[in-house]
Amino acid sequence: MMKQVQFPYLLLFIFFLHCTTTSAQSQAPTPSGPVNITGILEKAGQFSTFIRLLRSTQEADQINTQLNNSNQGLTIFAPTDNAFSNLKSGTLNSLTDEQKVQLVQFHILPSFFSISQFQTVSNPLRTQAGNSDNGQFPLNVTTSGNQVNVTTGVVDATVANTIYTNSQLAVYQVDQVLRPLAIFGTPTAAPAPAPSSSKPEKRISGSDAPSGSSDDASVNTSEATAPNHPATAAISIGVAVSAAFCFLL
Repeated sequence: MMKQVQFPYLLLFIFFLHCTTTSAQSQAPTPSGPVNITGILEKAGQFSTFIRLLRSTQEADQINTQLNNSNQGLTIFAPTDNAFSNLKSGTLNSLTDEQKVQLVQFHILPSFFSISQFQTVSNPLRTQAGNSDNGQFPLNVTTSGNQVNVTTGVVDATVANTIYTNSQLAVYQVDQVLRPLAIFGTPTAAPAPAPSSSKPEKRISGSDAPSGSSDDASVNTSEATAPNHPATAAISIGVAVSAAFCFLL
């Protein structure tokens, strides 16, 4: 009889213990770590070049700090490794440290934009690289159906995929490196040389030749045999004297 009484109590105790444990588990807060942009890109894969740029320019730390310490949202366009491989060889190495920072910042919008919000944005959009009003960092986003296109004035890119999104951060994969005009703009063509103002050389005749020219020699030679020349006059006098002497004889 004693055993029959204890068994129901044992079942009741086990049931109570199970309910208490389940209730405690359901009330425990779900752990959530800080947002880490490089961790998001590493998990997605194929963004190693962009990750290196984010770290070398220290933009990754600034993004993480901003997302975890403020309510300001961000939108990031992340070029794939294939997008970077399409650049001319040595392009990134030719940039200064300041230009590398500007290149990374040009891929970041200081506001959160969902895909649907791109349909109603006012272009050009402002990036963290600077205001687009001066024409150096214009970024225009247009949509065609479900396709989102990004234009910089140097390159046209397409949003190929949504890598990550929450209420504060949106990370989109783009198939081209977004190159701003301020760094990759086509240099202004050099002006064409002005037409020469020199006129064709005019052939100078002997009568128009200036003093000291080669034509002076012919002029001087003719003057030497002219009748009024002193040497000619002396010869004429000598001939006249000889003729008079012969007449007297």
